[in-house]
Amino acid sequence: MPDHGSFAARPCRVGLLSTFPPRLCGLATFASALERALSRAGNRVDVVRIDDGDDLPAIGRPIVGALVNGDAASVRRTANLLSRCDVAVIQHEYGIFGGVDGDEIIDLLIKLDVPSIVTLHTVPLIPSDHQRTVLESVCDLASAVVVMTGAARTRLVDLYEVDARKVVTIPHGATLASSDAHIDGSGLGDRPPQLLTWGLLGPGKGIEHVIDALALLGDVAPRPRYTVAGVTHPKVFSARGDEYRHSLIRRAWANGVVSSVTFDDSYRDLVGLTRFVASSSIVVLPYDSRDQVTSGVLVDAIAAGRPVIATEFPHAVELLSSGAGATVPHADPVAMAHAIKEVLQDGELLQSMVSEARRLAPSLSWSSVATRYLQLAEGLIEADASIAI
Repeated sequence: MPDHGSFAARPCRVGLLSTFPPRLCGLATFASALERALSRAGNRVDVVRIDDGDDLPAIGRPIVGALVNGDAASVRRTANLLSRCDVAVIQHEYGIFGGVDGDEIIDLLIKLDVPSIVTLHTVPLIPSDHQRTVLESVCDLASAVVVMTGAARTRLVDLYEVDARKVVTIPHGATLASSDAHIDGSGLGDRPPQLLTWGLLGPGKGIEHVIDALALLGDVAPRPRYTVAGVTHPKVFSARGDEYRHSLIRRAWANGVVSSVTFDDSYRDLVGLTRFVASSSIVVLPYDSRDQVTSGVLVDAIAAGRPVIATEFPHAVELLSSGAGATVPHADPVAMAHAIKEVLQDGELLQSMVSEARRLAPSLSWSSVATRYLQLAEGLIEADASIAI
C-alpha cells in the first residue's frame, strides 16, 4: 500500500524538541518518524533531544543540541536553537521536562522568538491543580496546539481554560504496510489464528486479561495463538526488572495455555514491525487505562490493515467506531473472549473490519500527517511575518 500524502510547496526549517532515539519510548518513536517525514518532504529539521541523564549518545541521528532538565542555561540554549528555525514543533508530556509536572517548558516557551506548535500526548481527565496550571500555560504560550483525536480536543476545550481557536486535530502517524507485505484478507489462511499485542511491557498493559480470555477459547479450533511482542519498558525494568513479564508467564502456566502464548522480544525496525503486525489475524489492545486519548499502537494496527479488539479507552472507541474493530469493557476476560471468538468465527465480520482498516490507513500515513503539520506551520509563519511588518 503506498504512503499517500502531498506536502506543502514551500520548504521550511523546523525545530523539533522531543525525546528521541535511541531512547525507547512511544514519544521518541513518534518524533523520529515525524522528523523523517518532514525531511523527506524537503524541509530542514533541527532536532533538540530532551536528555534526562539516562539516554545513550544519538550517534548518526540529526541532533543539533540537547535540553538538559533542571539546567536553566540549557533551557536558554534550547530556546536559541529552536529560534534559529522558522517554527518550533514541541512534543509535550508532563514527565519529559524538568521541574514539577514538567513546568520548565513554560520558561522555554516564553524565551522562543518563533511560532510554536505544541503537540499534546496527554490530556489528563482529572489533573492536579498544578498539572492544570502547567497545561493551560503551555496552551496559552503556544501559537498552536495539536491533539491527535477528537476525544482529546473535546476534553481539552471543555475541561481546561484554553483558546479553542488554537487547537488543531492531527492524527498520530503510522507506517503503512508495503505493497509486498503479506496481508491475508481474512487474516487466517490455513494457519491457527494469530492474536498480537505489542509495545513496551509493564503493569497497566492488561495482557493478563487476554491470557485469561485465551483459556476460555478452548472450543475454538484451531486454538488461537497469542504473541506478546516487546521488551519491558526501561523505566519499569530499572525499578522492578522483568517482574511483569514473569507474572504473565506464570499466569499462562496456571491457565493451561502456555503452549499457545509466545513472548517475543526481537528487535524490529519500522518496516519489519509493520510487516509483523500485518501478518497477524487480530491485534488485541487490552489496556487498563480508561483515560488514554492517544495510542500509537492502535494507529499502527489500523495502518497495517488489521482488525483490532481493544478495551474501551477513548482513542479506541473513537477510531474503531466505523467498524475497523470492536471494544470491550476493561479487565473483562469473558467479554474479551466473546469478542475474539465472534470475529474469528464470522468471516464476513472479519473481512469487513479488514476492509475498514485499509480504508482508514492512508489518512494515518506519516506523509499525510507531516503535510498537516507543514500546512499549520506555514499559516503560523505567514501570520508571524505579517505581525512583524
